Amino acid sequence: MNSNSSSKKRTYGLDVYRAIAIILVVHGHGKYMLKGTTFENFPWVKLVDGVELFFVLSGFLIGGILIKIIDQNNYSLNFYQIFNFWKRRWFRTLPNYYLVLGLYLLFISLGIVGGNLEHFNFKFLVFLQNFASPFYHFFWESWSLTIEEWFYIFLPLTLWGCLKIWPSRKGLLTAILILLVCPLLYRISQSGIQVDSFGWDTKFRKIVLMRLDTIVYGVLMAYAKFYYQDFWKKYATQLFVIGFLYMMVIPFIPRESNDFFNKTFYFNLTSIAAMCLLPFADQYKSFKTSFGKMMTHISLISYSMYLINLCLVVGFINKHFPIVNASDGSIKYIVYWGATLFFSTIIYKYFEKPVMDLRDRF
Repeated sequence: MNSNSSSKKRTYGLDVYRAIAIILVVHGHGKYMLKGTTFENFPWVKLVDGVELFFVLSGFLIGGILIKIIDQNNYSLNFYQIFNFWKRRWFRTLPNYYLVLGLYLLFISLGIVGGNLEHFNFKFLVFLQNFASPFYHFFWESWSLTIEEWFYIFLPLTLWGCLKIWPSRKGLLTAILILLVCPLLYRISQSGIQVDSFGWDTKFRKIVLMRLDTIVYGVLMAYAKFYYQDFWKKYATQLFVIGFLYMMVIPFIPRESNDFFNKTFYFNLTSIAAMCLLPFADQYKSFKTSFGKMMTHISLISYSMYLINLCLVVGFINKHFPIVNASDGSIKYIVYWGATLFFSTIIYKYFEKPVMDLRDRF
């Protein structure tokens, strides 16, 4: 794959944003291999979860697409436009998901990777596995994709409804505010549930109805870019500094699993910090270095990396080559990264991109 040519229509700063997000995710899933080594706590500072960055970036990109459509059609949105939006998004996300899900099921059956087929059910086929309740012990990383897929449904439908009532920027902004407030109110309504740290993760952090607002913060920034371009450009650096410093502080905020704040408003913190980084990233449209090519390539294959790194790569290593000591873990951590990058590139080049190229033919 020619990353350079692929980047001509891309925004390099957003590619770096996406690449950093997937690097954080992949490192997080493999860092257990570094236990007992000098790099056990690499990079030696507390970091936010890369998934949260993905959420905000997705909202920004998807929100920008829909806002442009709405603006071009005098603040209206019809079902043909919504269907076309869904078609393009599902061509982008579903084929890879079902490919990796199918491989995961097959590899578990053949004993190639570890896994528990007893926890697989039809919900994984229609992204309901964590819609309102948690799931366990099977394809755990799919929780975030499920939130994305339901966001693709709820956002255009909410926009459509609000624009029917207020065919103006008021309707557009109202839809965004509804999707920001409703998940927060739902978290507040459920905040009395007593949980330990694992329960907080599965019953609050990874539930669709509780986390849709995370992505909508990106939509809010797409709104700001579209309607307040002078502000977007003028304050990009200042917002980046605020967002970066804010993001460095968030992991140090004292939290306890059953704190009201931890179950409700805490989830908004990273989203606000992440959205402040977007104007600065959006300013950088191209690159001229080998490092730039590398970051763009990682960005291009990030979706495949997200899907295979845990269930297939870590699953294979843990099944056949469990970590025995620190030096062994260091070697396998390097192998883990190499395998993730290699197979993700193969999937992108020979499956993901060819399927995406079909979108305009239907």
